[in-house]
Amino acid sequence: MFTSLSTFDLVWLIVGFFGQFIFFMRFIVQWIASEKEKRVVVPRVFWYLSIAGTLIILAYSVHIHDIVFITAQILSLFIYARNIMLDAKTS
Repeated sequence: MFTSLSTFDLVWLIVGFFGQFIFFMRFIVQWIASEKEKRVVVPRVFWYLSIAGTLIILAYSVHIHDIVFITAQILSLFIYARNIMLDAKTS
């Protein structure tokens, strides 16, 4: 499956998986913070990881010309940015 990929496409595939990994790490961070506090906690780093993962996935989506993922990633960026703004106001 991957043997037919060019080096360029393989690099982009790795970028896509890396974006997914960063996006997944936000759940690990949130889980650890919640366990530490013994209640549900969404630390600010959760939103920064959301933005970082989304930007990487967006770049990958643009590369593969997937309008569904491009649209979803762009829209979610607004939500994550707004949550950071709201969190900054309460801190």
